Amino acid sequence: MRADARRNRAKVLEAAQAAFTEEGKLVPLDEIARRAGVGAGTVYRHFATKEALYEAVFLRRVENLTAEARKLAAAEEPPEAFYGFLAHMVEEGRTKRDLVDAMAGAGIDIAEPGTPASIELRAAIGALLTRAQAAGAVRGDIHTVDIMALVAGTIIATQRQQSDPDLPRRIFAVLCDGLRAKVA
Repeated sequence: MRADARRNRAKVLEAAQAAFTEEGKLVPLDEIARRAGVGAGTVYRHFATKEALYEAVFLRRVENLTAEARKLAAAEEPPEAFYGFLAHMVEEGRTKRDLVDAMAGAGIDIAEPGTPASIELRAAIGALLTRAQAAGAVRGDIHTVDIMALVAGTIIATQRQQSDPDLPRRIFAVLCDGLRAKVA
């Protein structure tokens, strides 16, 4: 790919990420082209459909989450790393509509097993979970798929009830309390 084509592709991805974050999946491609400062034809040369563009943006976000989880998996305090990552995922999803759309099953479903991005994210979250469980901070009967479902539900609930600014904190606290290992 020529240097100018790479730059245009990067501009389109950046503009699409911002547009999907603000408006969700329904943002028109013409709006993304306008934000990127390119013509609609340039967008279509790089991404045949809006779904292909959405997938590229979403996969970039999943790759960033995976990298963050991998970094935290080596942390000295597994419980803080695990719960910190959950908080990061919830905040990302709460403020970025595209992540909510995807986690809700519209478009790419990160809970769908078998996709490379899903496998990598699950493995990274699984490493965090395993270390937190070994440290006695998370119930032993919790699995990665449970975490994915709980985080998705938390994100959706907090985004849809924006009239109560304290709701995200309360729901996240309940989520964490439900995950904690019970001391006998």
